[in-house]
Amino acid sequence: MKVRSSLRSLKLAPGSKVVRRRGKTYVINKQNPRYKARQG
Repeated sequence: MKVRSSLRSLKLAPGSKVVRRRGKTYVINKQNPRYKARQG
């Protein structure tokens, strides 16, 4: 998982979902887990 300043490019990847948990923004992707990222 990477910590990114911008998640815009990752949320365009197929299968990606943007989720907010505990004040942090995450991108999760079951199809391709290398797109996992955190912001905040």
